[in-house]
Amino acid sequence: MSESIGILGSGLIGRSWAMLFAGAGYKVRLFDIEPKQVESALKEIASQINELEKTKLLRGSKSAKEQIALISGASSLQECVAGALLVQECTPEVLEIKLKALRDLDAVVQSPTIISSSTSTHMPSVLSKDLRNKERFIVSHPVNPPYYVKLVELVPAPYTESWVPIKVRSIMEEVGQVPVSLKKEVPGFSLNRIQYAILNEAWRQVEDGVLDVADVDKVMSEGLGPRYAFLGALETAHLNAEGMLNYCDRYAPTINSVSHSMGPIPLMQGETAKSVHEQLCESIPIEKLQERRQWRDTCLTKLSILKKEVEALPQTGLKKK
Repeated sequence: MSESIGILGSGLIGRSWAMLFAGAGYKVRLFDIEPKQVESALKEIASQINELEKTKLLRGSKSAKEQIALISGASSLQECVAGALLVQECTPEVLEIKLKALRDLDAVVQSPTIISSSTSTHMPSVLSKDLRNKERFIVSHPVNPPYYVKLVELVPAPYTESWVPIKVRSIMEEVGQVPVSLKKEVPGFSLNRIQYAILNEAWRQVEDGVLDVADVDKVMSEGLGPRYAFLGALETAHLNAEGMLNYCDRYAPTINSVSHSMGPIPLMQGETAKSVHEQLCESIPIEKLQERRQWRDTCLTKLSILKKEVEALPQTGLKKK
């Protein structure tokens, strides 16, 4: 494959994108305003790719050596974006920084290169409304860590040309990610809106004295989480009755009634915030957070292996398309 991808930003997300695109055979050019950051990122990427090959977790059909050879640093933004199919912006999640980076990118990018942002919080129209190339702008929001958690939210601005989300979805599928295509922009996109709904209710249950922090988290890790690792909320409901209509007939009044009892959205500050923090620190002290993150990522790695094995099984019960 001769097409290239530009990566703007050499942090964790930028490095992850570089590895994913190289795994699919794309030439990747990595740029950062700090050249030393690029040098460090290239070393870290090479180390990770080699380790992934050793543990048989390397994605893509190319060897570690071949993938590493596809990733290079760019000495300028112009070099990074020249002739690129897509440029993935991965700068820090600070609006002023992203707006500056996108203005700089907009000044040098040429049609038909797609401008894609990794933002998790900023609306596409806010980021791109003043860009000269705004019709080719889209948000491609990954989930941490992208190499093991494959979901990517694709969010167009109101003026994004219709071919752009289709093309980016095709690219994401090609590199082995699982894209979901939002038909319009909404605050929080999809993943965070669902995540916030769960977090708000977990918070309310602690605040109202229903469960403590450890037990309310078990409701997810030992209850909803295991099946949600393989099934979505709507398919879960579909299977829990004789189809979705039957589920609605059985449970819609109860769901509606319980939902109205949930109370206002919590601000997540004050005494409850202190209490939740203290309970969490009893089991995971601040100085142990990185160690716990590594454990989390190991678990996600193991889960991704299992999901890959499951995906190879016959998908019984699905209507053939």
